[in-house]
Amino acid sequence: MKLFLDTANVEEIRTVASWGILDGVTTNPSLVAKESRSFEEILREVCGLVDGPVSAEVVSVEAPAMIAEGERLARIHPNIYVKIPMTTEGLKATRALRSKGIRVNMTLIFSSLQALLCAKAGASFVSPFIGRLDDHGETGMELIEEIVTIFRNYKFTTEVLVASVRHPIHVKEAALLGADIVTMPFSVFEKLPRHPLTDLGLERFLKDWQKVPKA
Repeated sequence: MKLFLDTANVEEIRTVASWGILDGVTTNPSLVAKESRSFEEILREVCGLVDGPVSAEVVSVEAPAMIAEGERLARIHPNIYVKIPMTTEGLKATRALRSKGIRVNMTLIFSSLQALLCAKAGASFVSPFIGRLDDHGETGMELIEEIVTIFRNYKFTTEVLVASVRHPIHVKEAALLGADIVTMPFSVFEKLPRHPLTDLGLERFLKDWQKVPKA
């Protein structure tokens, strides 16, 4: 399973990239707005740090404008995947961009039927938002199970990118279900390597080492 960082903060990306396990980055307009820098400047810097997909979202809502914006974003760097919202206009734009060889991440997925349509339109990634479903009293991971099953049934090459991840358990459950990618905020990513027993074990080893006679 590939691990993506969901942020537009370059320092967070640099930190996780230094661990040697970062496979890609997802951004969205809300994350970019926090950084007070131009979108293109951020994307160029991120693509210089990460050797993998970097999702850049359009802000247009009609297909012709989405296509033009997607083409402009794709020209910034070869690693850019254009992020398109799941609407009928988004489906039109996705099909058009794919015909031009531009890879698309279709976002704001909340049902398996939406994911099916995205795959048929040629999306490279679909991004179901599990945390937001949990917030509304549904079970987000059930959606992941449905999408993974449908894609396997019909051998779609579209990858399932689990988004709106709130805690490490979401990451584990996505991996158990066979999702292709999980994207998560830095606050979740930094929890993945940690376990209290690891910390206690290391503390004990170091304390015992102090008792070893030194030459």
